[in-house]
Amino acid sequence: MEGLRQVAFYGKGGIGKSTTSQNTLAALAEMGQKILIVGCDPKADSTRLILHAKAQNSVLSLAAEAGSVEDLDIEDVLKVGYKGIRCVESGGPEPGVGCAGRGVITSINFLEENGAYDGMDYVSYDVLGDVVCGGFAMPIRENKAQEIYIVMSGEMMALYAANNISRGVLKYASSGGVRLGGLICNSRMTDKELDLSEAMAKKLGSKLIHFVPRDNIVQQAELRRMTVIEYDPECKQAQEYRALAKKIHENKGKGTIPTPITMDELEDMLMEFGILKPEDETIVGQTKKATVA
Repeated sequence: MEGLRQVAFYGKGGIGKSTTSQNTLAALAEMGQKILIVGCDPKADSTRLILHAKAQNSVLSLAAEAGSVEDLDIEDVLKVGYKGIRCVESGGPEPGVGCAGRGVITSINFLEENGAYDGMDYVSYDVLGDVVCGGFAMPIRENKAQEIYIVMSGEMMALYAANNISRGVLKYASSGGVRLGGLICNSRMTDKELDLSEAMAKKLGSKLIHFVPRDNIVQQAELRRMTVIEYDPECKQAQEYRALAKKIHENKGKGTIPTPITMDELEDMLMEFGILKPEDETIVGQTKKATVA
């Protein structure tokens, strides 16, 4: 699998990670890149815009029906969508039962053994939320994903998640080849968002790969279960995703080992930009009535 780029998209839940990744991968496919998406979210929605489908049957659910993963054929789990992008959803256990990591690694091993990675330029792992637990860290832990891209915004919790994910990358960077490719800001139009994103990337010893502006056309495309790239290829937002795809394509071998910061440092940075206001310690814990008195 020499020359294969194995990338993973992480980020806070609800940040637009799957939308950003699918639009970026659609733009890479436009460039002639051969792509396999491995959805690592139990919701099995990492490929819906590529396949125009609500949810793809997952490896785990099909294996449960068939008896075991060994009873499946690659054609059962692999679907082909926009521009020949191959799509697989690993699936996961019922909420509260088992670990999602089992589905992820079972799927990856099955795909590798059955030739799904053959001839691909990129394999992309779309990973649930910001929880870098044993399960969701599986593509990093098993030395599969080599380049991690964190989708974030200028909101405090999105920055916190980016820092937390960087801790996970740092943990496994020494034992494997995983590196932080960079941050992608999916704009929420918050105050000083671009400046904050660049400052956060610098703190992490990384870079801001691209600032994706907010545009309602993304939602219009999603309602049709399509990427913007396919829905309106000439629009300005499609060009933004193409610019992001080009930057990722040119980013090969340029990832870094991240330098996560403490919560205090993160809050200091937010104060520096005027997002958090320094509180007078004398009012902490005081009710409105006590403060007025």
